Amino acid sequence: MEIKVNFLDNLRLEAKFDDFTVTADQPIRYKGDGSAPSPFDYFLASSALCAAYFVKVYCKARDIPTDNIRLSQNNIVDPEDRYNQIFQIQVELPDDISAKDREGILRSIDRCTVKKVVQTGPEFKIETVENLDADANAMLMGQPLDASSTFILGKDLPLEQTIANMTSMLADLGMKIEISSWRNIVPNVWSLHIRDAASPMCFTNGKGATKESALCSALGEFIERLNNNFFYNDQFFGTEIANSKFVHYPNEKWFALEEDDALPAGMLDDYCLEIYNPDDELCGSHLIDTNSGNKARGICAIPYTRKSDGETVYFPSNLIENLFLSNGMSAGNNLQEAHVQCLSEIFERAVKRQIIEQEIVLPDVPMQVLEKYPSILAGIKGLEEQGFPVVIKDASLGGQFPVMCVTLMNPKTGGVFASFGAHPSFEVALERSLTELLQGRSFEGLNDVPKPTFNSMAVSEPENFVEHFIDSTGVISWRFFSCKFDYEFCEWDFSGTTEQEASGLFGILETLGKEVYIAEFTSLGASACRILVPDYSEVYPVDDLIWDNTNKSLIYREDILNLHSLSTKQLVNLVNRLEESQLDNYTDIRTLIGIVFDENTVWGKLTIIELKILIYLALGAHEDAIELVGEFLQFNDNTVKRVLFYQAVNAVLEITLDDELVLDDFMHNFNRMFGVEVMENVVGSVTGKVRFYGLTKTSMQLEGIEPHLRLIESYKKLHQARKAAAETK
Repeated sequence: MEIKVNFLDNLRLEAKFDDFTVTADQPIRYKGDGSAPSPFDYFLASSALCAAYFVKVYCKARDIPTDNIRLSQNNIVDPEDRYNQIFQIQVELPDDISAKDREGILRSIDRCTVKKVVQTGPEFKIETVENLDADANAMLMGQPLDASSTFILGKDLPLEQTIANMTSMLADLGMKIEISSWRNIVPNVWSLHIRDAASPMCFTNGKGATKESALCSALGEFIERLNNNFFYNDQFFGTEIANSKFVHYPNEKWFALEEDDALPAGMLDDYCLEIYNPDDELCGSHLIDTNSGNKARGICAIPYTRKSDGETVYFPSNLIENLFLSNGMSAGNNLQEAHVQCLSEIFERAVKRQIIEQEIVLPDVPMQVLEKYPSILAGIKGLEEQGFPVVIKDASLGGQFPVMCVTLMNPKTGGVFASFGAHPSFEVALERSLTELLQGRSFEGLNDVPKPTFNSMAVSEPENFVEHFIDSTGVISWRFFSCKFDYEFCEWDFSGTTEQEASGLFGILETLGKEVYIAEFTSLGASACRILVPDYSEVYPVDDLIWDNTNKSLIYREDILNLHSLSTKQLVNLVNRLEESQLDNYTDIRTLIGIVFDENTVWGKLTIIELKILIYLALGAHEDAIELVGEFLQFNDNTVKRVLFYQAVNAVLEITLDDELVLDDFMHNFNRMFGVEVMENVVGSVTGKVRFYGLTKTSMQLEGIEPHLRLIESYKKLHQARKAAAETK
């Protein structure tokens, strides 16, 4: 994690990381102002807080209340060497906690991350650089220093070379990549989380049988998502990029909107139009680009090559981001390798959906076959030794598809987690199923997996497939565990050279009668692609283009960002649109308008219902406001401070709307209950003197919205690189 420090007045310091700011000072006896804890105090507190966190996790997983658990830490300093200290952590536990759980709580404290880092002894590297922001060397650990070459199945170059190439490409873009976590809870199963230090919303996870292969996986995913703009899906690019020569790619094409809102000619082809506009309900306005929101320019479309005949077909960027999410994106050492990875993931998800939806019973993989892959078997045994039974399934549907499945059962909770993996190689597909299962997860994390069901509707509903797509935590059917298989086991093999594997996978889609559309991206210095298979690789239902399109943000974005500057008429218009929209009252505003607010601010937690309350208060519509305040207090999970504010608002509104009550009669005790400052803002909000309490002023220029501005700066690096590459052609 990158922490940037600013030097403030006297000895005060300010550390900034993610969306947080921490201020440190020194005691007065050390010439400081005593206005904040010292850096060493924060260090000591981090150890105690980390220990308490692990106690909380242990207790939460076992429904043990922590109300009466107390924890303290003392540091005992050696009088002859102040750097030699003992951290004494003591826990006070209630009498009703069993001896087993007492031991478990002590073991959980022993897992404290701060403690383990201190005990291991971190290495400090201190250096000067010309420019902190320009120093884009990847902050990656685990890269071998020698000239070793490790080849693995599915990669045409050694892992070391692949990592070096990707790291260099990211450095050229000016992106500083950091590893925020590693996991290796069973043998031969590694995962990690990496992110852009300057814009932590840009992150990926990697997995593999070794730490190098996991790092390679994470970097590859990062690069594929950069090339496909996935990090910026649904987010506003800002007015500058929205009006620039191109928004997404230099070869994009804009289609002007028709007066009757019909689909402009030249977009998509007949095959796609049959799938995406079967009832002629799709309009041009449905396809306006969410990122730019530039209605005047029309519809932004990206060129794809139709595999069957090489013709160019233009796909609206809006359609891609609404229906496909990250499905069908990949990067590789070359385009053929990227194609193989891309198609493998498409089959993995499509076959997984078919199996779950149709409640297909898959055959078990015989032990004599598993024994051919001892490193994979070691990981499986590691899980079973921890008390998690594992079932290995052949998901090829009789040898049709290169897909495997590893299913984990949690006897403690009754939950089940089915993980799928695909690749032309049986071994690689099996390994991916296992590593996907544990990607970014601890053993405690396996307590949250859902229970299976015999309810076929719960299994087949669209949201369940979205959950399976995102992190495989959707529900599966109990029928999945029947011993009466729908297919015989097949020890399939689709492997060959990278070119042969790609050709074979394209051939399967051709056999299924599917058209395939390919976009290849090389301008950033990597081989990346996106493959769309209409009516096969979508994640969301086609109806979402009409009924749940992300560009609904365009109806509200400008007015909400300009909230403080709106006239009474404009506020009435905005709140009426929100009331008539049938949007869920608990939809958060950051999702609705595609803006990354700091989650720790009022803007970051703002929902539609709270926004409507604040507008009604600004308009003096007290009856409308109090009705929503009651609902807010009953169902909202906002911060305690914000809930207390609305509790006070509710009380003041009750008095205001009652002809027999006088507010002054209650103010003394209201001030005692909620505080003078809060009541000033409550009364000011009800009388109209205070507007939109807690919401800092902003506009379409996004001033003050630092997380979003960082995201735009991240995107500008890609935009400039694409512009430079286009100009050199």
